[in-house]
Amino acid sequence: MARKNSILMLSLLLVKLLLIVENHATSSDELAPSPQPQTPGSLPMYGVTQGSLKPQECAPRCAERCSKTQYKKPCLFFCQKCCAKCLCVPPGTYGNKQFCPCYNNWKTKRGGPKCP
Repeated sequence: MARKNSILMLSLLLVKLLLIVENHATSSDELAPSPQPQTPGSLPMYGVTQGSLKPQECAPRCAERCSKTQYKKPCLFFCQKCCAKCLCVPPGTYGNKQFCPCYNNWKTKRGGPKCP
């Protein structure tokens, strides 16, 4: 009789363990889907094309744009000024101004680029 109870308890414990493992496997699949490869043409252009940003989104974009310069304060000032007017910030820390014509074409009185 004691042996029967032990076998029954052991089988119930094994079933519970299997259910826990199965439940954990299905819940972790839902939380972390497998990454899908992206081709360069399928990358999102949000915030890069003219007029695609909201004014409150300029500060973090400019912080990224000016992250590698040694002149952070003027870079951030002019980047935010340009972003407020153009509502876009080119991707990366340098160049790529072709994505935002307004940002690229705004010049100083001396003819130099206004936007970093």
